[in-house]
Amino acid sequence: MKKLAALMLGMSIFAAGCSNEEGNTAEESSEESTGEERVLTDDAGNEVTVPADPEKIIGTYLEDDLLTLDETPSAQWTVGEDSVQEYLQPEGLEGLPLMPFDLPFEAVVQEEPDLLLLSSADLASGDKYDSYAKIAPSFVVESGDYDDWRDRLTRVSEVFGKEDLAAEKVAEYDTLVDETSAELDSEVGEETAIAIWWTGDSYFISNKDKSSGEVLYNDLGLSVPGLVEELSADNETPWIEASLESLAELDADHIFFIGNEEGDSKTALSDDVFKNIPAVENGNVYEYTQADSWLYSGYIANSLIVEDVEEALGSN
Repeated sequence: MKKLAALMLGMSIFAAGCSNEEGNTAEESSEESTGEERVLTDDAGNEVTVPADPEKIIGTYLEDDLLTLDETPSAQWTVGEDSVQEYLQPEGLEGLPLMPFDLPFEAVVQEEPDLLLLSSADLASGDKYDSYAKIAPSFVVESGDYDDWRDRLTRVSEVFGKEDLAAEKVAEYDTLVDETSAELDSEVGEETAIAIWWTGDSYFISNKDKSSGEVLYNDLGLSVPGLVEELSADNETPWIEASLESLAELDADHIFFIGNEEGDSKTALSDDVFKNIPAVENGNVYEYTQADSWLYSGYIANSLIVEDVEEALGSN
């Protein structure tokens, strides 16, 4: 699990560093039907001929977007056999072959894809893109350019000519958020909340404007603790490491805790620095694990987070 935590942090930092890059506009033919071959320009400037209705798609770490668009990939992202996106297994990934996060050419060839989506330009650096393009049409979706999952979903939808479906899903999510935030406003008012991820060695809090923080504060309108405001200032990292000294000053009414496995919150929050935090004093700690969606972002991931928050804070 430490390996997964380190990788996810690295990917988060890489994505944050790319967030200000330009060039997110698709150049495509006027035909948006998925029934015809189309020529698009990807986020790395490659002109890609996208096949009509591709059946074998590899799009590692874009699976949330693919499943949202009713596209089931032929393989799924992994960092070792025990490190898959658990929250997406019941959504359509269960039983699919595993694809290492760095997309080894041999593994990609074995899957014989009709279309390959690369979730960062780094995966296609140097001569890598030409090698992938010889296997299948390869389209770079620079995830780091899309701070908001809505924009990333829209970008992926352009590849399949499913912009209308993407817009429908965004509207569904916004409706869910509006209904839930209205309920929470009447239940918790101005009470503060925080998402804390414990890797076994270190504590991380969600950035105010990214990852789970985006859901808690920007979508659901929960109040932001001072520590989150302070550490998020001028910080583009989705998950920010927090020292025990800083956590000792945390004034949060609710803690959404993400650990490696159930019961980790008792160990992680047993240090004396946590004893005076209102959420700990009042038993308002809600525990989740890496099997849940709190470390991810997308229509499915964020919808599940909203449902978790509603269950924790809403009326019974």
